[in-house]
Amino acid sequence: MEWDAWGVGEFRKQLSPQVLTLLNAALGVSVEQAPPPAESGVTLRPTNLTEEHRSQIAAVVGADHVRTDDATRLRHAGGKSTPDLLRRKDTEPQDAPDAVVLPGSHDDVLALLRWCAAESVAVVPFGGGTSVVGGVDPERGAFAEVIALDLRRLDALVSLDPISGIAVLQAGVTGPQAEQLLGAHGFSLGHFPQSFQFATIGGFAATRSSGQASAGYGRFDDMVHRVRVATPAGDLDLGRAPASAAGPDLRELFVGSEGTFGIITEVAVRVHPVPETTVYQGWSFPDFESGAAALRTVIQTGATPTVMRLSDEAETGLNLALAGDIGGDSPTAGCLAITTFEGTEAHARARHDEAFALITAAGGAALGEQPARSWEHGRFDAPYLRDALLNAGAIVETLETATTWSNLSNLRIAVTTALSESLTAQGTPALVMCHISHTYPTGASLYFTVVCAQTADPLPQWAAAKKAAGDAIVSVGATITHHHAVGRDHRPWMTDEVGELGGRVLQAVKNAVDPTGILNPGKLIP
Repeated sequence: MEWDAWGVGEFRKQLSPQVLTLLNAALGVSVEQAPPPAESGVTLRPTNLTEEHRSQIAAVVGADHVRTDDATRLRHAGGKSTPDLLRRKDTEPQDAPDAVVLPGSHDDVLALLRWCAAESVAVVPFGGGTSVVGGVDPERGAFAEVIALDLRRLDALVSLDPISGIAVLQAGVTGPQAEQLLGAHGFSLGHFPQSFQFATIGGFAATRSSGQASAGYGRFDDMVHRVRVATPAGDLDLGRAPASAAGPDLRELFVGSEGTFGIITEVAVRVHPVPETTVYQGWSFPDFESGAAALRTVIQTGATPTVMRLSDEAETGLNLALAGDIGGDSPTAGCLAITTFEGTEAHARARHDEAFALITAAGGAALGEQPARSWEHGRFDAPYLRDALLNAGAIVETLETATTWSNLSNLRIAVTTALSESLTAQGTPALVMCHISHTYPTGASLYFTVVCAQTADPLPQWAAAKKAAGDAIVSVGATITHHHAVGRDHRPWMTDEVGELGGRVLQAVKNAVDPTGILNPGKLIP
């Protein structure tokens, strides 16, 4: 990806004069912005990696796979959150890993971790670099040196069991690579988070990723059959059957561990045949509450779409305003929902018809297939729009959470109020939007997007708003993160999430597999 933006340069978006005028009038966003710095103008802190250590690492992975040049280090200096991109614009020396190391096998990873533990070198695992919560920040903790362990060379389909529907993929395989490798055999993983084009199988597992089609195929952790993990204390190969009563499921210690317990090198995942067809349907609801009630009815009845999402009034309205500017079709007013159904023609159509009857009875107005097709066409593009808005002088950031259906309205009001009040108090009134991104029989995930004008110092501006939102989330009993993971940014709320004893349990696990504490310092564990 680009060093200072999401994705690749050819897909960067430009805002029209009409949208810029609207941003200025509604939110006071200034269009007079200094041009972003050139890559050549960025200064990194010098590498601390000694020549002796570089030579020893090269003995494991090969000299070509140990990189200390500034261009490579800069592209591993963090993730792609709004604060990450704002920090990239800094003219002061920036933090970066001392080296980027590219192992070529599980054994390479295991040997590197043992060497790093012996030499007191911190290790940050790096997949696609798409973290938006500080999960790949090059924190060195108490160590003098830190390396980014880039897993891109672990990019193979190891095996496919078509009878059981299980594929073994190496951790560095990206979302598109997985679909290509599996598609050659008539299978699909069906995991499509917004980061799909760049994120990796290992990253999906390490962060408990949840894709846009989770209503139909489940979260990534639901798909995991087996994980192979390298740790400084040795390796683990966990998961041998669809279910087991052989004690607590140790896979769960590493799925979601964000590289703090070990490096996931292989994942065996549930796959399915490439769908024969997709049926699309868009819906309009008069308000968010009635739309949420309809989605709850569908998911609790079992007439499950593959994708089911609902935007609130503010998000629907903004999409309406932007549709022409970004090349989409105009959605309806009110609250827009979209559903898709994948599978055989008969199965997809039957599920569509059952859900259609339920949603209609719950007050939804059918809009035909175009809104859902339009959403699918642009579903990976929002980060590019975010970057264009940042360059225009706006703060644009997202956060997500989840709770039970009975608590959903309380959560939405609490977070919206917290964000609005925090930013307004700083002199920057905000537009706060929300959508239901993932649904379960017992509850749903809420995904918030915030837009406001940047102050002269936008990093503390957003930090104050983020703290207000995090405090609001825990105050109403929701989870601090549903699918973005903990990383560095959500760590302050982990004691609220798991309790002090839970924090000690996590630390005890780390002590067992990483006794010197080299793995991803400063993340996850409170």
